[in-house]
Amino acid sequence: MIVSAGKNETFPFARPIGVGLVESAINLTKLCLFNRPEYILFIGSAGSYGKYKIFDIVESKNSSNVELSFLENFSYTPIDNAVIIDTKLTISEVVVNSSNYISTNSNLSKDFLKFNIDLENMEFFSVLSVAKEFEIPAFGIFVVTNYANESAHSDFIKNHKEAMRILVKYLEDKNIIKEAK
Repeated sequence: MIVSAGKNETFPFARPIGVGLVESAINLTKLCLFNRPEYILFIGSAGSYGKYKIFDIVESKNSSNVELSFLENFSYTPIDNAVIIDTKLTISEVVVNSSNYISTNSNLSKDFLKFNIDLENMEFFSVLSVAKEFEIPAFGIFVVTNYANESAHSDFIKNHKEAMRILVKYLEDKNIIKEAK
């Protein structure tokens, strides 16, 4: 099953699950309970902490939930804040961070790279958490739309349409989907 956040990122071949950590977890859980898929492929956009360039395509099976306050030693968490899905579907070791907030401080954003965290996407941690709970193979394919900096939102808006075109072409070229209409 191919899923996406929805709202700005809808595709005729993907089921929308909602934006952010909560909506995506609730809606994907419902899908898994009532129509358990063989695998979950999450597709969408991502912000780069600096390693990847705009319009790069990145595959991942690893996610974290690390907040900026943690990087500044203003918080801690007693829960596990990383999910790794052991699957043969992808070999990428890229870690995608998820939060309900978009990082806009470029200096702090670069600190994620010290923890080997390369990208951010609001939903991926929830997707992998649900997949792990249901023991369903899962991974994500992302297209970079912006850097995690002061112009993150405006760059996302500016690059989004072209990024979605590039993502669909990648999925077609990899024979993950047939021609999208």
